[in-house]
Amino acid sequence: MTTPQFAIPRPGLRWLPVWRRNFLVWRKLAIPSVLGNLADPLIYMLGLGYGLGGLLPQVNGVSYVSFLAAGTVVSSTMNAATFEALYSAFSRMHVQKTWDAILNTPLSIDHVLSAELVWAASKSLLSGLAILVVIAALGLTHSWLALWVIPVIFLTGLAFGALGLIVCALAPSYDFFMYYFTLFITPMMLVSGVFFPADQLPAIVHGVANWLPLSHAVLLARPLLLGEVPANALGHVAALLAVAGVAFYVASVLTRRRLLK
Repeated sequence: MTTPQFAIPRPGLRWLPVWRRNFLVWRKLAIPSVLGNLADPLIYMLGLGYGLGGLLPQVNGVSYVSFLAAGTVVSSTMNAATFEALYSAFSRMHVQKTWDAILNTPLSIDHVLSAELVWAASKSLLSGLAILVVIAALGLTHSWLALWVIPVIFLTGLAFGALGLIVCALAPSYDFFMYYFTLFITPMMLVSGVFFPADQLPAIVHGVANWLPLSHAVLLARPLLLGEVPANALGHVAALLAVAGVAFYVASVLTRRRLLK
């Protein structure tokens, strides 16, 4: 089914079989996948939180490991969604030609991309939930408000999954993804309040950081884990939804141009 390049995506629910296909493939390696997504953020949280944190005073009125916990949840969510939307989606699109096979059915690019987006968010949700369980087990949550971090995790996965699909549509090879990580993902982790309060940065850097999607995710997750209602919660949710929606539209246009030219 051919869709005009600049048309607004209208996937309906016909993406569900494609999402299910990705899930069934992933299920064969589910345990190694979850453990792999869990190891890196745990090293950061336990190594920095308890190691470096033992040398630091309280940060914003809480222990450093409690401060770091929220940043670890959303940064691991970001990484899981990004890896899925880049490496795995690119493999299905360019290397394995899975998308070509699907597009020979009545499904369209809109359905394929929607499935990839929701699957990236779903996989990142599993990663974020695993970290959240560890945080709860360590006694770093303070109230049932922490459960509201779960939708924040999924929304963060949607935003970064959509951004990743843009890069996937532009990439000529796997090597291209290193530019995205080096120039966007890593700097964003350093300025978005994951490891230290963002207001400690120079004013101009802090101003730019406030517009980054990871900053909105951190500003939602950290108060919830500390048993507080986030300030301007609706604004942060709207910002993440806007990033997800606009990025998904751009990814749709670029993918149509790549596959239908």
